[in-house]
Amino acid sequence: MSFSKEDILRIAKEENVRFIRLQFTDLLGTIKNVEIPVSQLEKALDNKMMFDGSSIEGYVRIEESDMYLFPDLDTWVIFPWVTDSRVARLICDVYMPDQTPFAGDPRGILKRCLKEAEEMGFTAMNVGPEPEFFLFKTDERGNPTTELNDQGGYFDLAPTDLGENCRREIVLTLEEMGFEIEASHHEVASGQHEIDFKYADAITAADQIQTFKLVVKTVARQHGLHATFMPKPLFGINGSGMHAHQSLFKGKENMFYDESDKLGLSKTARYYMAGILKHARAFAAITNPTVNSYKRLVPGYEAPCYVAWSASNRSPMIRIPASRGLSTRVEVRNPDPAANPYLALAVMLKAGLDGIKRKLDLPAPIDRNIYVMSEEERIEEGIPSLPSDLKEALSEMIRSHVITEALGEHALAHFYELKEIEWDIYRTQVHEWERAQYMTLY
Repeated sequence: MSFSKEDILRIAKEENVRFIRLQFTDLLGTIKNVEIPVSQLEKALDNKMMFDGSSIEGYVRIEESDMYLFPDLDTWVIFPWVTDSRVARLICDVYMPDQTPFAGDPRGILKRCLKEAEEMGFTAMNVGPEPEFFLFKTDERGNPTTELNDQGGYFDLAPTDLGENCRREIVLTLEEMGFEIEASHHEVASGQHEIDFKYADAITAADQIQTFKLVVKTVARQHGLHATFMPKPLFGINGSGMHAHQSLFKGKENMFYDESDKLGLSKTARYYMAGILKHARAFAAITNPTVNSYKRLVPGYEAPCYVAWSASNRSPMIRIPASRGLSTRVEVRNPDPAANPYLALAVMLKAGLDGIKRKLDLPAPIDRNIYVMSEEERIEEGIPSLPSDLKEALSEMIRSHVITEALGEHALAHFYELKEIEWDIYRTQVHEWERAQYMTLY
């Protein structure tokens, strides 16, 4: 829905809204907010709310800390789980005191990449995200345990699927907040779930992913559970992905569809996929941004670890779903839900646009199960692997002109620094596996 300033002020009064959360996202993808009483709402709608950016991860130094929140009025929604002292939210863009967009705002970075697509004649990037999550039991103090809430499997139902009631309430809450839910189901791993919502333009889709995470965690807590979007919380079972279905439009025309092609794919779609494959190793640090991400990207657990594509095979990182016409789309399967959605969509779009600009050749599809191919066979077929760890991914990212340009100097420098610190802390830890393996052996 579209809202005007007057609409929001009227609704806030009619619905007895008492507080408004002005939300934005830091560089690592964490939702932040400034909560204001409704008496300050008009000031916020006039873009006059200021906050201290020096306290936010990846933003600015203390000597240049003043920043402004510019609410996107179309993101207005009232949280349905608060009945007394009702609370609403607005998602904001971050601006500098001189009224220019802040170069390190992830939402602004995605907008900048979308502007480039617009200059190339594309009016929209449509995205259908599929973020998966796990539900864990909590202890008597409400802290998460490592005990899953059920032992269900793919498409199981109650009583095997003990998360059914929680998942159903998540769906109802999302619908109250304006989501169009297409399906919800138990995923492959025990305690793992997926809720699919309708595709949207890229900015709205990224906003929805952030809202989705907030709702899932909030409702799970009300059920005495802990929801996590950690990519690989337990060894030996599937991890959680965030497959990103994407297509480019000019007006009402899907530029990825060509009925004369045997697969129904246009040259634009093929160039776009070629760009994604070309830069996949470079953007992995953004789409798979944690040390833990790379423990999901291993053979045997349905997560793609090989840079290839297919119209049917699910082992490559790009799959083409069967629908054609307006629904023709590319499914990029390697992103995980720990990713900052704004940055993840920005770098994938930038990679695809580079393929279109340069008319990159798309490699032949791989319709065999890559997981059972030998290394020699993969080399012969020209199938690279995604990075094996965060350090390798960061090294690939920093060498890529396309991906560094997508992020911009500010975000690149701060993201790289934060992730180097994360890697170094992980690298120097002594883990339980090492003690179990070596304590008595040596």
